[in-house]
Amino acid sequence: MYRGDGYEFVELRAYVPGDDVRRIDWAATARAATLQSRVVLEDVALTLASVIDGSPSMRVGRRRPLSAAAAEAVATWYGAALPDDRCIDVRAGTITPASLQRSRHAVAAGASEPAASFECVRTLETAFSALPRGTALLAIGDWFDLPSEGDALLQRLGARFDCTALVARDPWFEELPLRGLVRLRGAEGGFVRTYIGRRERQAYARAVREREVQLLERFTRANWRTGPLYEADGARSLREAFGLVARETLA
Repeated sequence: MYRGDGYEFVELRAYVPGDDVRRIDWAATARAATLQSRVVLEDVALTLASVIDGSPSMRVGRRRPLSAAAAEAVATWYGAALPDDRCIDVRAGTITPASLQRSRHAVAAGASEPAASFECVRTLETAFSALPRGTALLAIGDWFDLPSEGDALLQRLGARFDCTALVARDPWFEELPLRGLVRLRGAEGGFVRTYIGRRERQAYARAVREREVQLLERFTRANWRTGPLYEADGARSLREAFGLVARETLA
């Protein structure tokens, strides 16, 4: 609930220019000899929305796809909704004003159809235009396609909505289990042959940690609640972002 034109009384306070004159308490004003306003709570429906990266890079993992962890986080997200809350599921980067009406009261948290790519900037811009102010927005992805110039968009979203971002942790964050001459295939690219030794494994470990830290910092600076998406437990990932459980530390 928000403070506004409702019926549940909260408190009396001094009148501030711009207050609704209908909320002036004249009895309290007479006692205090200064204008006093009644503050009340306004009942409004909370809008929950989610933006989920459905691209091939989210279908990789050591024991299961990152998309499975994302589905757990989404189920936890919408599981917090009350019967009158409006929920919007934005799968694989598609959201339109018409979808806001179709998904008014409930959202299935099952697996979505994979997308060929995730155009995160266009998806977030559409969310900014289509969703009502104050929406609780959950965005999950690996954010490989988030350009540096996207920070201004993140800040606009962070100012308009209650935003939470989960950054998919690299499946080989702990260790790259490859040695010698190997043939690699990118989740969204072609094949490459390369040699991987101790130096390469150490460089990879540094790179994935630095990338995750930088992404989390970008979202935090833009007024987003954020945290990693762990392959093993998407529900815990979401609770951790909200500070409900202790955050894992980088090794």
